[in-house]
Amino acid sequence: MKQPAFLALALAASAGALCAQTLTGTWQGALKVPQAPNGELRIVMKISTTEKDALKAEMFSIDQPGPAIPAESVKVSGSSIKIAVPPLNGNYEGTVSADGNTITGTWTQGAALPLTLVRATPTTAWTIPEPPPPPKLMDKDAKPEFEVATIKPSDPNQRGWGLGTNRSGTFTTRNTNLADLIKFAYSVHQKQIVGAPAWIDSDKFDLTGKPNTPGLPNVAQMRMMVQKLLADRFGLAFHIEKKDLSAYVITVAKNGEKMKKEDPSVLGPGFGGIPPRGFNVHASTIAEFASVMQAQFMEQPVVDQTGLGDARYSFILKWTPDPSQTPGYGQAAPAPPPVPQAATPSDTEAPPDVFTAMQQQLGLQMKNAKTPVDVMVIDKVQKPSEN
Repeated sequence: MKQPAFLALALAASAGALCAQTLTGTWQGALKVPQAPNGELRIVMKISTTEKDALKAEMFSIDQPGPAIPAESVKVSGSSIKIAVPPLNGNYEGTVSADGNTITGTWTQGAALPLTLVRATPTTAWTIPEPPPPPKLMDKDAKPEFEVATIKPSDPNQRGWGLGTNRSGTFTTRNTNLADLIKFAYSVHQKQIVGAPAWIDSDKFDLTGKPNTPGLPNVAQMRMMVQKLLADRFGLAFHIEKKDLSAYVITVAKNGEKMKKEDPSVLGPGFGGIPPRGFNVHASTIAEFASVMQAQFMEQPVVDQTGLGDARYSFILKWTPDPSQTPGYGQAAPAPPPVPQAATPSDTEAPPDVFTAMQQQLGLQMKNAKTPVDVMVIDKVQKPSEN
């Protein structure tokens, strides 16, 4: 006898609900990642229910100790499950086995990698390491300088670029030229540096500096230490002039900002990622965000005129850079991703240009305008002194 249509729909809905209920618990599996120390990264996904009986999840990459990474959504349809993890620009999609003990799927974070999750029992569950304690912050009134600093030429075969501090407060850079250090220390764009010799762009250095004050410095203190280093080791001397330059001016769009506002006590800022897959901004003021944009991506200065002041925001901005924008990276990622990011999305999946993306995703406008800007006129600079 043919089953009535309404009964078939009811049975389908019931099957989906049953699957959702039986998904709660701990799931674990390994991503095959050649760059990882053991060739894989162990992933744990804990699925539970909210007070409203919806599903929620949190993710752990237990070979990269850190706090739980919350998923934004868990969607179930029949035997299919989709878990979105925006802090990592990641998504997991899988199919639940008939016995409800295995999810065969794919983790996508730029590249797509197979990931099979198996339901864990109390005896098979992997131990999740305790996250490291929050770093001790440097006294906000401290005026640190580097107690010890080493500067050496970068290995020409070394790939990548980096600038930031570790949990102990040690400042390091990789493949940075003097222009990079000046841009960071004084929050300026390349076009705001005038009268410098050509080698400030061509000669690259790796730098390690240990502060003379304990604790993790804030951004202003990091800049302060690098400013003193530039004067002491590179003999940098300059004066400031005001010039009208073409710049990108950031303002709040007509309908207001759309970004998540962070509590002032949240540690930040942090930046990381590649624009088409998502550039992560964590606990940053818009002025700090503008500084990173002009240092790493834009071909002219970026000026914050939003009036948002010291308010801190976290967001992910996805855009497709045009040829004038450099393929740079942010200064520091808020949390390491479980897998190295890989292939760029295809043209059919490509996000919009940065101007459209900022308006659609952040509620901010960035427009070209002539505006008065400080310019650093270099009076004196030399190659770094011996360590």
